Parts: sequence; structure tokens; C-alpha cells
Amino acid sequence: MSFKKQQTSPLGLYAIGIAALFLLGFFLLLVFGAGSYRSAVAAQSANGDERVLLSYVSTCVSAADCEGAVEIRAQDDSSMLIVHDPHSEYAQRVYLWGGQLLEDFALPDDPLNPEDAEVIGETDTFSVEKIGDRLLAVSTDAGRALVYVRSAGGVL
Repeated sequence: MSFKKQQTSPLGLYAIGIAALFLLGFFLLLVFGAGSYRSAVAAQSANGDERVLLSYVSTCVSAADCEGAVEIRAQDDSSMLIVHDPHSEYAQRVYLWGGQLLEDFALPDDPLNPEDAEVIGETDTFSVEKIGDRLLAVSTDAGRALVYVRSAGGVL
């Protein structure tokens, strides 16, 4: 009995090498694509988190858009936005306290009680200024937003 040595075809080795190269390329594409997607989603989330404070304050002002409903008061190094409820004596007060933007619902002249207020988000700056009769500029760490008050005399 004699055993013959089988010869391996170089063509088979080339085919295996090319298949391995394509498989390696596929896995590299998958890893880099997942990393790029993760960083794009993180950037989009961070942008949304920053802009949510400006959007929230803009919505509060727009929702209570009636004669004399919006009032701005100076408070320490920031502003307090007071949105009066037209159906009661109470108001929604938005103010900065300890690096957080807070909101409460109380009488406009009541003392602030930050322990019982709702946290809207974190920011180091919050200011609201009246520009003209019907335009407000709201500023936070995320930037500045302009809010148009539709009713005449809407801002006190």
C-alpha cells in the first residue's frame, strides 16, 4: 500500500484568502459604522438636551399669551419669568436656583421655595429680557431664543 501525497491547489488557497479578506473588511466596516452611529446619536441627544430648556420656556410663554400674562422680574444675577394664569390669581414662576432651572405654581409675590419646585433642567445662566413691546429674548447655556408674544401688552 502506498499513499500518495495530495497536492493542494494554489487556486483554493487564493479563494480562502480572498473570502477571509472580505470577511475582515465586513467586520471592520461593522465596527467603524457602529462607532460613527453611536457618536452621531450622542451629539444629537446632547443638542436636544441643551435646547429643551429654551423650547420649554418658549412654550410656557406662548401657551399663556393674553393681555398682561407675562412678567419679567430681576432676581440676583438672573431673571424670573412669571406667567400669570388668566383664570386665577396664581402664576407659573420659572427661575434659576443653584445651577438648575426651576418651575413652581404659586402666587406671584410669594417667597420662593426651591425645595418644592420642579426641576426643568440644568443651566448656569438664565435671563429673559423684553425687546420692544412683543418680543422676549430667553437665554440659557444653550444659547438664545426669541419668543414673539401675539397679544398687545402681553409682557409686563
